[in-house]
Amino acid sequence: MSEQATEFHYQDLTPDLILDAIESIGVFPETGLLALNSYENRVYQFRSDQAKRYVVKFYRPNRWSNQQIQEEHDYSIELADNEVPIATPEQINGQTLHTFKGFRFALFKSIGGRQFEVDNLDQLEAVGRFIGRIHQYASQKPFAHREPLTPEILGVEPLAFLKQSGMVEGAIANAFFTVAEQVLDKAMAVWQTQQFPSIRLHGDLHPGNILWTPDGPGFVDLDDAKQGPAVQDIWMMLTGDRQQQVLQLDTLLEGYQEFADFQMSQLTLIEPLRALRMLHYNAWLAKRWQDPAFPMNFPWFGDIKYWEQQTLAFKEQLSALDEAPLSLF
Repeated sequence: MSEQATEFHYQDLTPDLILDAIESIGVFPETGLLALNSYENRVYQFRSDQAKRYVVKFYRPNRWSNQQIQEEHDYSIELADNEVPIATPEQINGQTLHTFKGFRFALFKSIGGRQFEVDNLDQLEAVGRFIGRIHQYASQKPFAHREPLTPEILGVEPLAFLKQSGMVEGAIANAFFTVAEQVLDKAMAVWQTQQFPSIRLHGDLHPGNILWTPDGPGFVDLDDAKQGPAVQDIWMMLTGDRQQQVLQLDTLLEGYQEFADFQMSQLTLIEPLRALRMLHYNAWLAKRWQDPAFPMNFPWFGDIKYWEQQTLAFKEQLSALDEAPLSLF
């Protein structure tokens, strides 16, 4: 579903309402609610009176349909059934998606762990192995309700929203939008030259959505699960200079290809995908600006210095789109 701007914010989601919602499905918190780092939804960790650790997630209204959320839940459960270590929603009274006073929410078992270390090659290879297992299963059938990963949804629509939002003001607006349009045009031109299988993805597989447990990686947060190219679940692991990225990519794919083939031509999509993420991120902040949590946590957004920095970042991305793509050969 293509989301429109909304002035919704979470002022009605009080601590009492959260506790009442959890108790409405027969789970009784013994501890207080620890807010986890999430701005799109509201996510809290707690321990129940049965000494079980849970995470409860309240979905932002008007973003996903019930069908899209349920498909996310079903996908994670299917992956877990196929031995992928991923956070799954608890099924209570025959369902995983619950409603309380207008809020939709789900309860997940908490995955304990520490931060995944991208520069640890052993960990990186293990993560690559599990991404391969995810994609091996995910390629068997498509999503029916989740949105696809396309330049239109992640680039054209966000840029149009930014233009009409009024968030980019003054003399910097012309410079920013000129280079942003050039970046989008070039990213779309590269995208259109590629033919690739479209599979079910995690969709937002950055290092923050991977925990390192005593048994290896644990994956969380399928909120942005999409249909698209496999490289989307790989490129956000790559950091540092080009030489470092080639080493990281080689390590990831060594594990990945134990379970799934990777189409090397998809490496051409890395910089277009980075460009689309940049556009989407700026539009996301603009869309959420009426939610008080956003000005509080992103006070620099909208300041002219921020847009000057973004203009420079988009110029650098324009240059990156002209460079030869990463290659292992």
